[in-house]
Amino acid sequence: MQYRTMPGSEEKLSALGYGCMRLPTKGRLVSSIDVQEAKKQILYAVDNGVNYLDTAYPYHKGESESFLGQHILKNGYREKINVATKLPIFMINKKEKFDEIFSKQLVKLDVEYIDYYLLHAVNASTWEKMKSLGIMEWMDGIKKQGRVRKLGFSYHGAYEDFPGVVNDFDWDFTQIQYNILDENLQAGRKGIDYANGKGLGVIVMEPLRGGSLAGRLPKQIEEIYERSGIKRSPAQWALRWVYDNPAVTLVLSGMNDIDHINQNIETASLAFPGCMTPEEKGIIKELKDKYLALMAIGCTGCGYCLPCPAGINIPDAFKNLNNLHMFGRSSAKFFHIAFNGIMTKDGKPHLAGNCIECGECEKKCPQELEIIKQLKRVKKEMEGPLLRAMAAVARPFVNAGRKKPKT
Repeated sequence: MQYRTMPGSEEKLSALGYGCMRLPTKGRLVSSIDVQEAKKQILYAVDNGVNYLDTAYPYHKGESESFLGQHILKNGYREKINVATKLPIFMINKKEKFDEIFSKQLVKLDVEYIDYYLLHAVNASTWEKMKSLGIMEWMDGIKKQGRVRKLGFSYHGAYEDFPGVVNDFDWDFTQIQYNILDENLQAGRKGIDYANGKGLGVIVMEPLRGGSLAGRLPKQIEEIYERSGIKRSPAQWALRWVYDNPAVTLVLSGMNDIDHINQNIETASLAFPGCMTPEEKGIIKELKDKYLALMAIGCTGCGYCLPCPAGINIPDAFKNLNNLHMFGRSSAKFFHIAFNGIMTKDGKPHLAGNCIECGECEKKCPQELEIIKQLKRVKKEMEGPLLRAMAAVARPFVNAGRKKPKT
C-alpha cells in the first residue's frame, strides 16, 4: 500500500480510503447492511493496508456509524484505523444540535474521539448559516478538548465560493469530488490546487463517479479502452488519473466486492504522482468527451435527494435514463417500469410522473442538478402512456395477497 502524508503533520494515510456509504446490503428493496459481508470486506481491506474509513451520520439511513462501532472498531482495529465521519449541517437549525449530534456519533461509533471530522456538504449558503450559529467556536472547542484530531469539510458548491470557506477557518483538510468527468465540477482541480497551496490535506470522493466509470460500460467506451492496447481495467484507469495529481492525499472508494478491493489496493500501491504518460492522458481526454456526449444526466447515485415526498426513487430513475442513452437498450424502460411502477415495496407506483415539484430534492442535491426538469424528461422518455397503462394492469396481480407494509 502506498501512504501519503497529511500536510502539516507526519501522519501517513493509506492512499486508498474505504467509503462506507455503499456497503453490501441484504437485497434490492432492503437498506439494511449485510453485516457479515461488509465486516469481512472492510477488515480484509484494513488487514491489507487501508487505514482510513469514511462514514457519515445519514449513511445507510443512520446504520453506517453504528455498524462500524459494533463490528469494525473492535479487537485492536480501532488503533489501526483513522475514523472519519461528518456533521450533517443540512439537518441543523440551532447551535445546540452541534453537541447533540456529535455526542450521538461518539456513542454510535463507540469511540472517545474521532480522527477526521468534517462538516458535511458545505456550500456558500450552508457555510454562512453555520457561521451565524457559531460553528467555528464550537469546532475550536471540540478540537481543544481532544474529541477530534483533524477538522475538515466536504464541499459541494461552486469553486468561486471555495477559497472563502478555506480562508475562514484553520482547517486541516477538505474533501472534494474529483474524477475524469468532474475535473472542473464544483471545486474541482482548481479547488484541489488551492487547498493544497494553503496547506490542507485533500481527500477525493467519487473517483469512480458512484461506480459508473467502472461497471457496465457503453460499447463506444469499451472500444476506446481496447484501442489503447493497455491491459488495465476501467477502474484502474480512473483511479490512476486521480493518483497522478500530487496534491491528492487520499482517494475514497465505496467498495463492496473483494475483487474490487484487491484491484483498488493494487492500483493504490503502484499509482504515484506523475504516473500518467501524455499518451494515457490523451486516452482519458477521449473517454471524457465520449462519456459527456452519451450521458443524459450527471447523477452519481449518492441518494442525498431522498426520501422523496412523492416516493420517487430519483437516483434509480436517472440511472435507468442514462442506461437508455448510453447503451441504447429499450429494456431500460421496462426495467424502470417494473421496479418503480409495479414491483414496489408498498405496492404503489413511484414513477417520475408522480413528481409534485416540491423542490425538496433540489435543495439537497450535492450536484445541484435540475431534478424536477430531469424527472419530466424521465417521464417523457421512460414512462409513456402505454407503459404506464401496462403497469396499472400488472400491479394488482403482482401485489395480490402480499402483506401490507406496517405504517
